[in-house]
Amino acid sequence: MIPSLFRGHWYLSHYSPICALMQIPGHIDPVPLPAKVTPREDGRVDLIGLSVAEIRDVLVEAGLDEKQGKLRSKQLFHWMYHRGIDDFSIMTDMSKTLRPWLAERFVIGRPEIVEAHLSEDGTRKWLLRSADKQDYEMVFIPDEDRGTLCISSQVGCTLNCRFCHTGTMRLVRNLTPGEIVGQVMLARDALGEWPKGVMDFADEEEAENTKEYNQAYKSDGRLLTNIVLMGMGEPLYNFDNVRDAMKVVMDGAGLALSRRRITLSTSGVVPMIARAGDEISVNLAISLHAVNKETRDEIVPLNRKYSIEELLQACADYPGSSNSRRITFEYVMLKDKNDSDEDARELVNLLRQYDLPAKVNLIPFNPWPGSAYECSTPERIKAFSKIVFDAGISAPVRTPRGRDIMAACGQLKSASEKKSRAELDRLAEEKQAALG
Repeated sequence: MIPSLFRGHWYLSHYSPICALMQIPGHIDPVPLPAKVTPREDGRVDLIGLSVAEIRDVLVEAGLDEKQGKLRSKQLFHWMYHRGIDDFSIMTDMSKTLRPWLAERFVIGRPEIVEAHLSEDGTRKWLLRSADKQDYEMVFIPDEDRGTLCISSQVGCTLNCRFCHTGTMRLVRNLTPGEIVGQVMLARDALGEWPKGVMDFADEEEAENTKEYNQAYKSDGRLLTNIVLMGMGEPLYNFDNVRDAMKVVMDGAGLALSRRRITLSTSGVVPMIARAGDEISVNLAISLHAVNKETRDEIVPLNRKYSIEELLQACADYPGSSNSRRITFEYVMLKDKNDSDEDARELVNLLRQYDLPAKVNLIPFNPWPGSAYECSTPERIKAFSKIVFDAGISAPVRTPRGRDIMAACGQLKSASEKKSRAELDRLAEEKQAALG
């Protein structure tokens, strides 16, 4: 479990050049990784990812009194998260002397865009880079009635699921709350959906001088309606940072995205599932992908640590799950591996045994270079889906999106790292040997 950031002077340690080590529990424990990101070269503090209270703390630490810190933190929070503004000079409800003071000490950042790709089906994928030159990816999937942003929680992944391209990467480090929230901010920038106009001004003279910006305030219709933590990494192995980021995203004074429109996907980090339900209570998705120990041990190695039975019991205990808030079970369709009629019937039995309000997403396997698996045939997927549907459990087949730009489920992997099939097999053998 990742320790919470220190309060009070925590932001100083957050940007300290001294890298502490933390333990990230994967199926091989422990994995030491640097806990903090590299400080900005200009010495300024990035405010993205901070709550109102945390912004107040850094303002007071920088020299504002408590009263001013409390007031300005709320204003900054509004400008940053509700309006999408990253330029202090535009924050017209702050004095002309305060704005340059803020600009000297702080920055409202965004991840660096290394590459941007647009699929034939409208899906967008971005390769992003952090301040310490680590690369990660995010994907936006537009539909008629929604727009879903798939965001990453780690640079790389420690789980090494054999069907997943991201799983072939080494885990480098966790993303910070700011790097997680920054993905949402960057997506809204790219979609151009921030509200337009200004709400008030510091003084009448300034209002007269900024007539072009002084339009009637209006909030545009949202294109980004849903967030899924299904990008690179295992969110529950970076829970504290994911939790803090999602609290910022859900705050009604800012991005104001309902918890019912946020889905956290996990491969089954059983001890953290209850905390996720208690502390953020977002929708839960489980990367199940198999219904017996032998198969799931192979394709989702975390199963060797937390069994299917332990995982399903944790799902049954998840706070807030109901017929109106069903748990989603992700099931990638692999030819001759997990796609038989017997597998479908066992899936139904498991969900009934634990009395789970469930929906099953059947995912046609998305190929990537070097993969050892093939996608089930359309006929086999249809037959599997029918068995589950006939048992009264929703089992839609997910339409692959963004395959042509390697943005589909299981395809995300930083373009900065590529491995041969031989190297992947060698790494898998090493991990198997370590497990005994």
